Amino acid sequence: MRSSHQAGRLAQPPSPITDDGDEEHFCRSCSFSSACNAVGQGKPELNALQCLVEHVGPYRSGQYVFRSGDPFRAIFAVRSGTVKTSVVDRDGREQVLGFYLPGEVIGLNAIYPDQFPCDAIALETAQFCRFLFPAMSALASRVPVVQQHLFRLLSKELGAVTLLAGDHSADERMAAFLTDLSERYAARGFSGISFHLSMPRGDIANYLRLAAETVSRVLSRFRSQGLIEIEGRELTISDPQGLRKLGQNLLPD
Repeated sequence: MRSSHQAGRLAQPPSPITDDGDEEHFCRSCSFSSACNAVGQGKPELNALQCLVEHVGPYRSGQYVFRSGDPFRAIFAVRSGTVKTSVVDRDGREQVLGFYLPGEVIGLNAIYPDQFPCDAIALETAQFCRFLFPAMSALASRVPVVQQHLFRLLSKELGAVTLLAGDHSADERMAAFLTDLSERYAARGFSGISFHLSMPRGDIANYLRLAAETVSRVLSRFRSQGLIEIEGRELTISDPQGLRKLGQNLLPD
């Protein structure tokens, strides 16, 4: 099966891939790994879960993984690359909703009303595991651990929207954003100290509800305060505790 969307500069949509050479690392870092581990290696239920997975990609930078209004048929675990989700209002203005890293799952917010409520766009070359949801839902009804894990992922997705809730300063928002990225990278076995900001500053500003100029000023201020080092999109967190303290009102304890 092939994706139904493609970037304008690509004649063909991404096709399934059989092996990208990173199976072992990805499966350890994937959001579904705890469900697989709980089911147990070699058990029939695990084989059933693996049979639902289709590798798709690559999607190039700017290419749509799915579009708002598309029928909901599958959820996607990011194997490599970074993805943003966004909506466009009636006046053509984009609102960035979130960014997804390797091992994270996109599409869970489409379960109801059975269509995707937003666009998902690759920010760099990205590959995915695609889980056909009708089959996964049927499996979840038979295997409690899979059902419980889906519920946990849904709960986490709903909780993520609270990151920007309330009246907080630009410094607090940026500190929370960088700390959140750092901890998500670290949780999946990547460096949480030094990483590449695959999202442009305009997208970061849009997501944080700030002006692009404000984002640049805050990053410069963080650098002068010794919280970070940044060169282009390469970022190193010099003072993780200080950064987290600054953004603590927007972060979970």
